[in-house]
Amino acid sequence: MTCTIEPRPWDDPDGAALRAAQRTELDARYGTGDHEPGTPPSAADIDLFLIALDADGAPAGCGALRRLDATTAEVKRMYVTPAARGSGVSTAILRALEAAALDRGWTTIKLETGPAQPDAMRFYEREGYHEIPLFGAYIGSGLSVCYERTLTLSSPLP
Repeated sequence: MTCTIEPRPWDDPDGAALRAAQRTELDARYGTGDHEPGTPPSAADIDLFLIALDADGAPAGCGALRRLDATTAEVKRMYVTPAARGSGVSTAILRALEAAALDRGWTTIKLETGPAQPDAMRFYEREGYHEIPLFGAYIGSGLSVCYERTLTLSSPLP
């Protein structure tokens, strides 16, 4: 699928709809609405929010970056609509987030997913991320699995 990736404000209506769909899916997977171990992302702490649009201009996915320190960012709210899964949209969003991180001098990307999301775990592993110990607010969470990837300017993205 051909898609266009655009930066949008956190409160963009398409972004809000995508995040609501993600929340509904996670509630169904985890059987509870209480599956966010850390502080939920907000306009105040998200440095970049991207939306993928399909060829017809419909929202197909989203992802965000939250800065953790001078060289590290966390991927937040990575989500692709069921209709767009398996089409390359998730990879396009992730690569755009990684390129934006490098532009900002952030060379380490961390993220959190969960054991009820084996599809996400396989995706991140395929894309060069490796599992790491739980970090930050995720320490001690039974619902979290964390990953990391080091980016370099000289090496191509997978």
